Amino acid sequence: MALTILLLALFVVCCASLAIGAKSVPLSDVLAAVTGSEEGDAVVVRELRVPRTLLGLLAGLALGAAGAVAQDVTRNPLGDPGLIGVGAGASFAVAAGIGLLGLTHSHQYIWFAFLGGALAGLVAYAVGGSGYGGATPAKLALAGAAVTALLDAFTNALVLLDIRTLEQYRNWAIGSLAGRDAELVPQLSWFVVAGLALAVALGGRLNALALGDDLATTLGTRVRTTRALGAVAVIVLTGAAVAACGPVTFVGLVVPHVVRSLTGPDARWLVPCSALGGAVLLIGADVVGRVVARPGEVEAGVVTALVGAPFLALLVKRGKLREHTR
Repeated sequence: MALTILLLALFVVCCASLAIGAKSVPLSDVLAAVTGSEEGDAVVVRELRVPRTLLGLLAGLALGAAGAVAQDVTRNPLGDPGLIGVGAGASFAVAAGIGLLGLTHSHQYIWFAFLGGALAGLVAYAVGGSGYGGATPAKLALAGAAVTALLDAFTNALVLLDIRTLEQYRNWAIGSLAGRDAELVPQLSWFVVAGLALAVALGGRLNALALGDDLATTLGTRVRTTRALGAVAVIVLTGAAVAACGPVTFVGLVVPHVVRSLTGPDARWLVPCSALGGAVLLIGADVVGRVVARPGEVEAGVVTALVGAPFLALLVKRGKLREHTR
């Protein structure tokens, strides 16, 4: 049932994304444009809105699934794809590319963002996995927080020392689907597909991991291997999403909580449904941003923050944030 609801919601927001903008396009014209018509607003739909919608789909799928895996791997209800420093690493790499190498276009940012996010995530996992007990949830969260704080400080130093870097960086860092290069879609699709495949394949192991390390080991689950693979999935998915549209907040944090109320805690359903939920939220936020400020628009990252922050406060107030043990 949850899967059907989310697929239907995703279809609706994708149609809205293709039809709604500075100029609304009837759904009949959208269908004609997608099927090859050259009349009316076909160019606007095909050249601008289709790539934008596909980019939102990829980034939303990645962030939703990454959030679900991050919360299960760290057993932290406040777990977020940025928890192990991936977002901070991507941001620092982009800021360094702009300030030191003179990057100017979004398609140039992607590899810097992806590499920076991957390296930061690997460093956080290496630090959190050192010492007695390996990569425990608490050590992973603390290592990620330390890496994030350090890289944020470096990023702030870069952008504050150079006004040109600040101007370009803030346009990327606010989190938006607008103005991104259409070439990003095929470039990112391979990473998102690979990351989703790994995340979904880990569903059974994540269920065992949620029971506690000792019981998971008794059941035959390799705890360290599972956490390492989970971290790889989070790094790949988050790196791809951040590279595409900047550090969009709250999608990976809020969506798994909402989806969990529909699917229950079973990661075999939670992960794929959270991916769909992430896509619904991100594309929906992008559509809302186009409507509320016509003929301009509000960036999707701002809308998700406006939606996510009160929702998170409500969860905390109701006492629904608890460790995922079952």
